[in-house]
Amino acid sequence: PIIDIHQHTNYHGRTDQQMIAHQRAMGVTTTILLPAGRPVNMESTHQGKSNGLAAKTGGNETVVAIAKQYPKEYLYGANEVTDLPEARAEIEKYLKLGAVIIGEQKFSVECDSKESEVLYKLAAEYHVPILLHFQHATYNKGFERLGKVLEKFPQTNFLGHAQTWWANIDKDHTDQKVLYPKTKVTPGGLTDRYLHDYPNMFADMSAGSGLNALIRDEDHTRWFLERHQNKILYGSDCA
Repeated sequence: PIIDIHQHTNYHGRTDQQMIAHQRAMGVTTTILLPAGRPVNMESTHQGKSNGLAAKTGGNETVVAIAKQYPKEYLYGANEVTDLPEARAEIEKYLKLGAVIIGEQKFSVECDSKESEVLYKLAAEYHVPILLHFQHATYNKGFERLGKVLEKFPQTNFLGHAQTWWANIDKDHTDQKVLYPKTKVTPGGLTDRYLHDYPNMFADMSAGSGLNALIRDEDHTRWFLERHQNKILYGSDCA
């Protein structure tokens, strides 16, 4: 079995049938579809510019429809814009229908905002993980404070994803504006520490950010994969 924990409907306008053909061609046996929140013009969606997870991806209804049509191949997540007042109720609605994850949370909020914390509690209540897209000054801000979040919500399983998550495998990564560093890696970065120190923190290796982290220093990668082999999940996030 190959489980892909990170895919989207309508990714940059891709059709459902194109997505299904792609997953089968890649040999994926189970795909988890991550929906977007509803389109709104708010600071957390950069006044609408980040609607559709900034990639025109489909919402909750679209991922449920695929999973109903192909129940042996697809599972789905539940999502909503973090700081909408109805975010908890909307996500819980789909968790009750069978969603297996919350996310992809990709909104311009602080990672320790009170609105985010509502969703972290919800994830623990339903025993599902929550997937966070970390991108400096853009999405789930305050990566350096994530450790406090992990301590505060020990019953919640977190999945780290995207540029800032993967750039910080390097202890010497000091310029957070650099999202795809190419230099050799000094072990012991924030990401390594979060994975090592907190049993509720896991890594989503998907997208160009995950790929970049794994090929920039292959000697470090061998060590990193061995050290965290039970904490790293395969995802593609491929359009």
